[in-house]
Amino acid sequence: MSPSAELICIELARVAEFWPHVRGMILGAIERTGLSDAGDVEGSILRGGSLLWIAWNGKTIEAAASTEIMSIGARKVCVLVACGGRDRRRWLPMLRKLEIYAKAEGCSCVRIIGRRGWVRVLKSYAVKHVILERPL
Repeated sequence: MSPSAELICIELARVAEFWPHVRGMILGAIERTGLSDAGDVEGSILRGGSLLWIAWNGKTIEAAASTEIMSIGARKVCVLVACGGRDRRRWLPMLRKLEIYAKAEGCSCVRIIGRRGWVRVLKSYAVKHVILERPL
């Protein structure tokens, strides 16, 4: 990853400006899993219910992600709702910055709901639950 690459949380006032540039990355990730409704995620990002993050290398956006903080009883959990981009090796280390953000917000953990392939890539994450599905 180039030294100038950074993870940036887009402030709500500028989300609509960035959305056309990252929409395909976010919605592509959602479509690959079918675990979220693309319209709901898009609406939440545009309204500020979810945060929009970009991996910026100084010239282009390499990846985009959406996070949402959920309250589960007395616990706060930061959920990585969707994440997509190109050349994962360059931006995946930025996940650590999301974890730092979540801890600063009082979250007890970061949850990633996504494809099975993340299990072998994210060694510091543990599988806690599974989703079983039977097509009808």
